[in-house]
Amino acid sequence: MAKAAKKASRRKAARQAGKSRRKSAGNGAQAKDFCAAARDALKRGDPEVISDKALQQVLTAAVKIYAAKVERRGHDVAPFAQGTVTATETVVTACGLIRAADLNMFDVAIWFHRPPGIE
Repeated sequence: MAKAAKKASRRKAARQAGKSRRKSAGNGAQAKDFCAAARDALKRGDPEVISDKALQQVLTAAVKIYAAKVERRGHDVAPFAQGTVTATETVVTACGLIRAADLNMFDVAIWFHRPPGIE
Protein backbone atom coordinates (compact mmCIF):
# COMPACT_ATOMS: atom_id res chain seq x y z
CA MET A 1 0.00 0.00 0.00
CA ALA A 2 2.84 2.39 0.79
CA LYS A 3 4.29 1.88 -2.71
CA ALA A 4 0.97 2.76 -4.30
CA ALA A 5 0.68 5.92 -2.19
CA LYS A 6 4.19 6.99 -3.14
CA LYS A 7 3.47 6.33 -6.81
CA ALA A 8 0.24 8.36 -6.63
CA SER A 9 2.09 11.16 -4.86
CA ARG A 10 4.77 11.21 -7.58
CA ARG A 11 2.09 11.32 -10.30
CA LYS A 12 0.37 14.22 -8.54
CA ALA A 13 3.69 16.10 -8.20
CA ALA A 14 4.43 15.51 -11.90
CA ARG A 15 0.99 16.87 -12.86
CA GLN A 16 1.53 19.96 -10.67
CA ALA A 17 4.98 20.53 -12.20
CA GLY A 18 3.50 20.25 -15.68
CA LYS A 19 0.80 22.78 -14.82
CA SER A 20 3.42 25.13 -13.40
CA ARG A 21 5.55 24.86 -16.55
CA ARG A 22 2.53 25.47 -18.78
CA LYS A 23 1.50 28.47 -16.68
CA SER A 24 5.04 29.89 -16.87
CA ALA A 25 5.14 29.39 -20.62
CA GLY A 26 1.86 31.29 -20.91
CA ASN A 27 3.32 34.26 -19.09
CA GLY A 28 5.53 35.05 -22.07
CA ALA A 29 2.50 35.14 -24.31
CA GLN A 30 0.66 37.38 -21.86
CA ALA A 31 3.61 39.77 -21.76
CA LYS A 32 3.68 39.87 -25.56
CA ASP A 33 -0.07 40.52 -25.59
CA PHE A 34 0.31 43.42 -23.16
CA CYS A 35 3.23 44.86 -25.11
CA ALA A 36 1.31 44.62 -28.39
CA ALA A 37 -1.74 46.29 -26.80
CA ALA A 38 0.46 49.04 -25.35
CA ARG A 39 2.19 49.69 -28.69
CA ASP A 40 -1.19 49.81 -30.42
CA ALA A 41 -2.59 52.20 -27.80
CA LEU A 42 0.39 54.53 -28.19
CA LYS A 43 0.24 54.35 -31.97
CA ARG A 44 -3.44 55.38 -31.84
CA GLY A 45 -2.66 58.09 -29.28
CA ASP A 46 -5.01 56.50 -26.74
CA PRO A 47 -3.05 55.20 -23.72
CA GLU A 48 -6.29 55.09 -21.69
CA VAL A 49 -7.28 51.80 -23.34
CA ILE A 50 -4.73 50.14 -21.03
CA SER A 51 -6.33 50.11 -17.59
CA ASP A 52 -4.44 51.55 -14.64
CA LYS A 53 -4.81 48.19 -12.90
CA ALA A 54 -3.23 46.28 -15.80
CA LEU A 55 -0.40 48.82 -15.99
CA GLN A 56 0.20 48.57 -12.24
CA GLN A 57 0.30 44.77 -12.37
CA VAL A 58 2.75 44.69 -15.25
CA LEU A 59 4.94 47.46 -13.84
CA THR A 60 4.98 45.87 -10.39
CA ALA A 61 6.06 42.52 -11.82
CA ALA A 62 8.68 44.17 -14.04
CA VAL A 63 10.14 46.23 -11.18
CA LYS A 64 10.30 43.21 -8.87
CA ILE A 65 12.01 40.94 -11.40
CA TYR A 66 14.39 43.71 -12.47
CA ALA A 67 15.40 44.39 -8.86
CA ALA A 68 15.87 40.67 -8.20
CA LYS A 69 18.12 40.30 -11.24
CA VAL A 70 20.19 43.38 -10.32
CA GLU A 71 20.59 42.10 -6.76
CA ARG A 72 21.69 38.71 -8.08
CA ARG A 73 23.89 39.74 -11.04
CA GLY A 74 24.90 43.30 -10.30
CA HIS A 75 24.24 46.49 -12.18
CA ASP A 76 24.80 44.98 -15.62
CA VAL A 77 21.08 44.36 -16.24
CA ALA A 78 19.75 46.83 -18.80
CA PRO A 79 16.18 47.87 -17.95
CA PHE A 80 15.40 48.38 -21.66
CA ALA A 81 17.14 48.26 -25.01
CA GLN A 82 19.14 51.36 -25.91
CA GLY A 83 17.14 53.91 -27.88
CA THR A 84 13.71 52.41 -27.09
CA VAL A 85 12.75 54.84 -24.32
CA THR A 86 13.20 58.62 -24.36
CA ALA A 87 14.81 60.65 -21.61
CA THR A 88 11.43 62.20 -20.82
CA GLU A 89 9.75 58.78 -20.57
CA THR A 90 12.56 57.56 -18.33
CA VAL A 91 12.40 60.53 -15.95
CA VAL A 92 8.58 60.57 -15.80
CA THR A 93 8.60 56.87 -14.89
CA ALA A 94 11.50 57.21 -12.43
CA CYS A 95 9.71 60.08 -10.67
CA GLY A 96 6.53 58.00 -10.44
CA LEU A 97 8.44 55.10 -8.94
CA ILE A 98 10.23 57.39 -6.47
CA ARG A 99 6.94 58.94 -5.35
CA ALA A 100 5.20 55.56 -5.13
CA ALA A 101 7.94 54.24 -2.84
CA ASP A 102 7.79 57.43 -0.74
CA LEU A 103 11.47 58.18 -1.34
CA ASN A 104 13.20 61.53 -1.54
CA MET A 105 16.14 62.57 -3.69
CA PHE A 106 18.59 62.07 -0.80
CA ASP A 107 17.46 58.42 -0.57
CA VAL A 108 17.82 58.03 -4.31
CA ALA A 109 21.30 59.62 -4.31
CA ILE A 110 22.51 57.10 -1.73
CA TRP A 111 21.28 54.17 -3.83
CA PHE A 112 22.43 55.73 -7.10
CA HIS A 113 26.01 56.02 -5.92
CA ARG A 114 26.07 52.59 -4.30
CA PRO A 115 28.98 50.62 -5.74
CA PRO A 116 28.08 47.43 -7.61
CA GLY A 117 28.10 44.37 -5.39
CA ILE A 118 27.17 46.19 -2.17
CA GLU A 119 23.77 45.09 -0.95
